Amino acid sequence: MMPAARESLLDAAYTALARRPWSAVRMVDVAAAAGVSRQTLYNEFGSKDGLARALVRRETDGYLDGVDHALTAHTDPRDRLTATAEWTTASARENDLVRAMLTGCWSERLPVPALAAVPSGSTLPAQRRADGPLPSPADLVHLVRDRAVAVLAGPGHTRGDTADLARSCELVIRLALSCVVAPPPDDGVAELVRAALHRQPVP
Repeated sequence: MMPAARESLLDAAYTALARRPWSAVRMVDVAAAAGVSRQTLYNEFGSKDGLARALVRRETDGYLDGVDHALTAHTDPRDRLTATAEWTTASARENDLVRAMLTGCWSERLPVPALAAVPSGSTLPAQRRADGPLPSPADLVHLVRDRAVAVLAGPGHTRGDTADLARSCELVIRLALSCVVAPPPDDGVAELVRAALHRQPVP
């Protein structure tokens, strides 16, 4: 199947999930909405659980792509980290799957795929990746922290050189996650991050 058709199926699954609980989402309806047969859908994802894993993987990757964009959209390091925190809170507010991946809190409306890898007989690289391990909330904290350190420190730095910076970056992402769980008034995540970074070692 062409990547565009796979994306259409994932889009259809995401739209269906926005309208009804995952338990009520039917594969035949997802296939119809994407304009393909149900057999094609099963050929692509293997099962409803395979579809769920692929959907969660895509939304998580989209969040991380946004992190990469936030980290390069400004020149000042503190602005880069503030933008990352704002992106994190906005993504979690707008996307229930991203919120669940970041917090580990899955509502009854959502699919709850196991984070561990599952056996995969798929010949499709994209589905084999979806069938692989999914990141835990702690994994995502470390992924965002490491992306931030790589961008802010630049090439050629060792882990020892960047230990203080890594702590500052991790502080920001954990502060953002606290704002996901308990939003500050007037969506004041930027103000909180700037205050926290005021005395933190950031290049």
